[in-house]
Amino acid sequence: MEEKTKMLKEKLFRKSESGWYTSPNLDEIFDYAEGYIDFLNHSKTEREAVKYFKQKLDENGFKDICDVTSLAPGDKVYYINHHKNIYAAIIGSEDFKEGFNIIGAHIDSPRLDLKPNPLYEDTSLAMLKTHYYGGIKKYQWLNIPLSMHGVFIKKDGEKVEVNIGEDENDPIFTIADLLPHLSNWQEKKKLSEAIDPEKFNILVGSMPYTTEDEKDNVKLNVLSILNKKYGIVERDFVSSEIEFVPAFKARSLGFDRSMVAGYGQDDKACAYPSLTALLKQENLTRTSICILADKEEVGSMGNTGMSSHNFEYFIQKLMEKTNTKASIHEIYKNTLVLSADVTAAYNPNYQDIYEKNNESYLGHGLSLIKYTGSASKGGASDANAEYIGFVRKMFEEKNIAYQNSEMGKIGVGGGGTIAYILADRGMNVVDCGISLLSMHSPYEITSKFDLYNAYLGYQTFYQNAETFKD
Repeated sequence: MEEKTKMLKEKLFRKSESGWYTSPNLDEIFDYAEGYIDFLNHSKTEREAVKYFKQKLDENGFKDICDVTSLAPGDKVYYINHHKNIYAAIIGSEDFKEGFNIIGAHIDSPRLDLKPNPLYEDTSLAMLKTHYYGGIKKYQWLNIPLSMHGVFIKKDGEKVEVNIGEDENDPIFTIADLLPHLSNWQEKKKLSEAIDPEKFNILVGSMPYTTEDEKDNVKLNVLSILNKKYGIVERDFVSSEIEFVPAFKARSLGFDRSMVAGYGQDDKACAYPSLTALLKQENLTRTSICILADKEEVGSMGNTGMSSHNFEYFIQKLMEKTNTKASIHEIYKNTLVLSADVTAAYNPNYQDIYEKNNESYLGHGLSLIKYTGSASKGGASDANAEYIGFVRKMFEEKNIAYQNSEMGKIGVGGGGTIAYILADRGMNVVDCGISLLSMHSPYEITSKFDLYNAYLGYQTFYQNAETFKD
């Protein structure tokens, strides 16, 4: 009887266990994670991620779509949109009217941007004023090492790239917090009110330009240093995109080295496997596209966000160069999409905000998420059961480890992805990414097992030759 019960449980119960128990590919998992860690350390901003991925695409035979006159099955192309997002495609043998296989991730992350007129001096300290980007817990960004990344566009149009704080010989920057001896008043406030974002002023200098006591002497010294190294003047901040991000290096985490800790893993933990999986594809039936979008953390707006019609420009170019006569709406109707974005991993330190039966767990594989949004599913695209069944079948046939989840208990919060934007275009979309601990913090945590399964799962999706019919 006990054996019969055990067999029945194995047949009927949904398995939920760590993938490490059954993984036969430890060397491959850890080797893949090393490449990912290198990517994180060289791609802390969306511009840097585009530059990194462009190099990989060029090395793997992809060409800029603007440089080709026609496309045939097997051809590989990409389009870079304003230096901050990228679309890459491999042309399949099937007619475009049957739709594409698309995986869409984003490469922007929460950070501190500079205000248009950021530099000032106060009591012999030079500071830079910031405006935070994306959802952050403000206290996490105080008194940590920060690095400066971005570009200045000078009056004559020259572009100057800046990266200070990543090299061990570079200086770093920080936001000075209030000492506990004088913060009783602060600690009595709500966490959301205790730190004023207008006080997110980055300390960048304390040495005066001359020994004479003159106004803004420290500010002048900072500008003198920047001018000497980069040839910029204060006015050049107006036409700049400067981002301050944590200067921490991504590292293996844990005695067993089974996790990755690093900044910007939302959503680079999905962007990296999305693109590297595409690089492995050959002889595809359906045309496969990798989207690496910008601006997701602030609503996907702007000409580099997923809402932009620059994506249609790329699709139109694909259609023109393959002499495709189908309408773009017919193509979209038959297109299959994985919205590759991260979700929250169960954190045992904060059990009360999770509903254990419906959470993602580190090391349990990809997270297949029917809907995101908040409370009443507000803002969710809510994939239909037929399409989820289609993706599930695909993964299970290839033994891809996956789990199904939501994000926390109903009403405690929520989040969104680019899924709804692609669904609005008529595509079949479901969220499918990996889980993170400490999402949106300066040091997020992922599982190397999940990362590698995303890579395998995304390869399986690109290779899919079936047409989805519901």
